[in-house]
Amino acid sequence: MAQHILSGNPPVAITLRRSARARRISLRVSGIDGTVTLTVPRGVNAAEALAFARSREDWLRGHLARRPEAVPVAAGVLLPIEGALWRIAPGRGRQVVLEAGEARVPGPEEMLAPRLAAWLRGRARDRLAMASDRHAARLGERFTRLTLRDTRSRWGSCSSGGALSYSWRLILAPPEVLDYVAAHEVAHLAEMNHSPAFWALVARLCPGFEAPRRWLRQEGAGLHRYRFD
Repeated sequence: MAQHILSGNPPVAITLRRSARARRISLRVSGIDGTVTLTVPRGVNAAEALAFARSREDWLRGHLARRPEAVPVAAGVLLPIEGALWRIAPGRGRQVVLEAGEARVPGPEEMLAPRLAAWLRGRARDRLAMASDRHAARLGERFTRLTLRDTRSRWGSCSSGGALSYSWRLILAPPEVLDYVAAHEVAHLAEMNHSPAFWALVARLCPGFEAPRRWLRQEGAGLHRYRFD
């Protein structure tokens, strides 16, 4: 992959990716982090590809402008936790407490965001482990390990070795969304594809999965707007 800059105000970084399977030039903006990818078939040079991007500049800039603005996590900010909004506030003691509409975070102000992020990761691990265990038991399957990341390209994955990986930001989404992603990845333990048989397993594990799947497509990108750094 190569990085290029589309000049203008502001400049736009474009990742040029060559693909042997691509039949035409395509331009894509990630709904999660706004990364712009220009996919190019073999035999098409970079100048031609960038000319294509410039011809779509109005569409590209309009798409980027509609992305939700970043929200630095700090006292007073409303943050979704398991689908409900909580106002972040300073707290006492040693633990984060959800009470009276507030997420009360103990410690000095400069540690509020990283401490809250660590607590959210722990809560996400608990919820995802329980959901994954429950779904795997229903299928008679076992996973080898479970890891959490702050992934930008996908909400979960399942390796051929049975390792599950999830985005910890799923704890910000409604519980049924987290449960759907767990069901989706656990179903891959039995069907490592997206065949009709796979989707039948997802429907068995998570009846009505279409609604949380649709929520994730429409609202999921907004979960990445909250900055904990």
